[in-house]
Amino acid sequence: MNQALALLEFSNVATGILAVDAMLKKSPVALLRCGSVHPGRYLALVGGTVASTLEAHAAGVAVGCAHAALADAVCLPAPHALLAAAVRGERGAPTMEAIGVVEVSTSPGLLRAIDAVLKAVPVGLIETRLADDLGGRALAVIDGRLPDVQEALDRAARELGSTAQLVAATVLPRVDETLRDVLTEGTRFSRCGLWEPAGAETVED
Repeated sequence: MNQALALLEFSNVATGILAVDAMLKKSPVALLRCGSVHPGRYLALVGGTVASTLEAHAAGVAVGCAHAALADAVCLPAPHALLAAAVRGERGAPTMEAIGVVEVSTSPGLLRAIDAVLKAVPVGLIETRLADDLGGRALAVIDGRLPDVQEALDRAARELGSTAQLVAATVLPRVDETLRDVLTEGTRFSRCGLWEPAGAETVED
């Protein structure tokens, strides 16, 4: 497992590819994921030892700034285990009473906020989405006891407040059981099938 993670977001694809080249030439990090996202931006996620990741992060930031194309960047020297798993594509299932949803204008901004939340508040991380099918925004779904979820969202807002990156944050105190099952499968419209809870009106074929 990587000791550190860095995520960089560029405002255009050409600079993003150039930055990844510079990062890989500068430091022996693992290239975990990279590619274009909406709306015409580019994400690069790398990981490795703390020293190597910091070095790669600095190289990518330098390229982005030189081309006036760095939208945001974050380097997490010791990311929370749940966040590290989530950016690798793992997801959880909501089991607690309350659910919180955080939507952020940049993917690095989301990682910055959620890492701080997970290290400070006893909540779970259900899903993390970075830019794809979100118009460039990023999204996290958390769960826990209601006071903890509210504290987590408040902390996320404080982490993001100075940069005005918080788009929206909502709390579901006692989530509907059908919606809980839906969220277990994810938040993407394209992956949501037909759900007919007991007593609901049915859809005729």
